[in-house]
Amino acid sequence: MSEPTSGGVKYETVEDGYFDKRGLKRYAGVFSLWALGVGAVISGQFSGWNLGMGTGGWGGMLVATLIITVMYLGLTFSIAEMAAAQPHTGGAYSFARTAMGPWGGFITGLCENVEYVLTAAVVCFFIGSYLSGIFETPTWAQPLYWIGAYVVFVGLNAGGVAMSFRFTVFITLLALACLAVFWVSAIPHADFGKYALNVGPGGVELKDGHGPFLPAGIGGALAQLPFAVWLFLAIEQLPLAAEESHTPQRDLPKGIILGMLTLIVSALLVLWLNASIPAGTFALSKSGEPILDGFRAIYGGSLAKVLAAVAVAGLIASFHAIIFAYGRQIYSLSRAGYFPRPLSLTHGVRKTPDVALIVGSLAGLAVMLAVWFALGAEKGAAVIGGTLLNMAVFGAMLSYVAQGVSYILLRRKLPDLERPYKSVFGVAGAGLTVIISLITIFYQLKDPIYRTGVIGVAIWFAVGIAYFAAVGRKKLVLSPEEAFAMSGGKANYQTH
Repeated sequence: MSEPTSGGVKYETVEDGYFDKRGLKRYAGVFSLWALGVGAVISGQFSGWNLGMGTGGWGGMLVATLIITVMYLGLTFSIAEMAAAQPHTGGAYSFARTAMGPWGGFITGLCENVEYVLTAAVVCFFIGSYLSGIFETPTWAQPLYWIGAYVVFVGLNAGGVAMSFRFTVFITLLALACLAVFWVSAIPHADFGKYALNVGPGGVELKDGHGPFLPAGIGGALAQLPFAVWLFLAIEQLPLAAEESHTPQRDLPKGIILGMLTLIVSALLVLWLNASIPAGTFALSKSGEPILDGFRAIYGGSLAKVLAAVAVAGLIASFHAIIFAYGRQIYSLSRAGYFPRPLSLTHGVRKTPDVALIVGSLAGLAVMLAVWFALGAEKGAAVIGGTLLNMAVFGAMLSYVAQGVSYILLRRKLPDLERPYKSVFGVAGAGLTVIISLITIFYQLKDPIYRTGVIGVAIWFAVGIAYFAAVGRKKLVLSPEEAFAMSGGKANYQTH
């Protein structure tokens, strides 16, 4: 039986026990949520953020980081409010669904889907690169590391919410400890003027440092916005843990905000100290492993393998947390009928979304293997570490625009909605998120390498929208997110 509604979609009455087969377990408190948010991001502070400094310089990166920090503060405080008011696993999709209807919700869900699936794939690629260096294995063995990483960490996520969160806390603390050791070790060797300011106009290296703060002007700073995103990318995944949190209305805002504050402090320390030791900003701008190169500069090459093994902790923390994210994100869209419904089935005892975890992992792994074997090792590595990374960032920026717009619309459409937490930045913060996200997208599109990633996202969207238009929109289910949206914000907080 179908019930037609607005937006060209239909809701079907599902069989008895539908939601019993798709249940989750509550486990997480504030500390676990904090660890999940920080863990998802932390790999971006080990690599990736530094690659735009060759022309824009250290000052340009600082300006870009401060602008992106404003964007993420606006975003995280907005989603803290929306998550407390709508504590459902759908996260960004459910916010947009309530604000902009089923099509707006689905497209926002697609944005996050491409972000999380491909971010995990890119981080997995970097894990393989690190392990290959540690164990001195041949290039052809790279895919074996990827397969092994997915098997291990999908297994950990499928082992139950308690096991998953305990490991998240452990690996996140280990990654932060690694960074803390680096900060303390770097301070005695830091010479900011000589090393951090060693990029001149035109991207030339200044051997004695003390160059201009903005060697490429404000344009060079703005061009680094897409790289600065890596210092905070994926903190927005926390609302996906809503139905596995004991008290989401209270704990989600605390976990999101504490996680963001932790990352701001960490990011600024990394930016300052990593560039302030030999060989400085110029060399750092070409490094695929800036923290590891920093350790080498301090301790010499003899400890390189030990330090590399420690640095892998940051990559593992993000890989594990982002697998959690796309598992829940696919699960929520499937439970509501936007994706095929079998993807939302959960384990009978552990109540983990095993099908969504496996399918999301197979999708990411399949993209990596297809690129690797179609293009060869060298070109394949460049595409995985570059184009797929750019696709993930582009998907994230689009989702930030959608979430900022959702916040503004919800404030206007549902002024009386019960909001256990209210953003201190309000509509202005959400507006800044939208504006800065659009500026970042503009600078992504100016870069030919990023434009290749945009084409990939367009293909991903075309496939997803075609499926929804042909099948999904006729098979929606009144999941908690959908019931909340259909009732105008008056639905019960509890899941079915």
